[in-house]
Amino acid sequence: MNLFDRVTEAAAFLRQKICAGSGPPAPGIGIVLGSGLGAVADAVRDPVIVSFADIPHFPQPTSVGHSGRIVAGYLGRTPVAVMQGRVHSYEGYSPHEVTFPVRVLGALGLRALILTNAAGGIQAGYRVGQLVALADHINLMGWNPLVGANEPRFGFRPGAGQRFFDMTEVYSKRLRALAKKAADAEGFALQEGIYVAVSGPSFETPAEISAFRTLGATLVGMSTVPETIVARHMGLEVLGISCVTNLAAGLGASPLTHQEVLETGRHVEQLMAGFFERLAPLIAAALEDEP
Repeated sequence: MNLFDRVTEAAAFLRQKICAGSGPPAPGIGIVLGSGLGAVADAVRDPVIVSFADIPHFPQPTSVGHSGRIVAGYLGRTPVAVMQGRVHSYEGYSPHEVTFPVRVLGALGLRALILTNAAGGIQAGYRVGQLVALADHINLMGWNPLVGANEPRFGFRPGAGQRFFDMTEVYSKRLRALAKKAADAEGFALQEGIYVAVSGPSFETPAEISAFRTLGATLVGMSTVPETIVARHMGLEVLGISCVTNLAAGLGASPLTHQEVLETGRHVEQLMAGFFERLAPLIAAALEDEP
């Protein structure tokens, strides 16, 4: 079975689980939660929960802090599908496997995708627990998930699914503006940053962080960029939100640990939940204004 057929089968299974009976309608907004941020899904009302393990062909996360469930329901009155966790290439998964869940969300009919991650802060002045909207990214993972034969049927939006497509505005300007509006209403300022993606799983060296800063990066992490590329290939609008869970190598006083990442995520979950509850209806209203 080819990739498109596997995605179609998984999406059909998930749609039946989510929309059957009195469940929520098909979501227009998807949210992927990064390391330690999974409890944000607790803010979803009237949830329908589906384990990754039950979805045909779905990869299973092995990294701590990624529970591996899809929670469909409402943020406010807005239907959403929230992924608690993701898989990474450092777990041994192929590019197609890493991005398979986002392909499935696109096949459900999503219009917009919010990708969150735990990131190391490179820019001076960042504080642990701060949320930063992504304005752009630098892909230093050494691979692109679209290498191989192009499948135009993944273009679920008009004009999408092309072999070569524009990445000038990879993270939507209008979604970033709405995110800043929601953050203001929640009482915090949302800065913008540039995310550099590396393969991991080892943390970066101080020399690498210095090089990334020279390249213009303000955040570093091990995810998000492959999902963003695939989402843009499908024609989805993407908003990226990083949580600064630690200061990058050489910038803090103590060694980097994954436990620090998870603990910071837990401290910021309630802030992020309120932020998303405020943001989701703003995005839904913007999407309704389009054909």
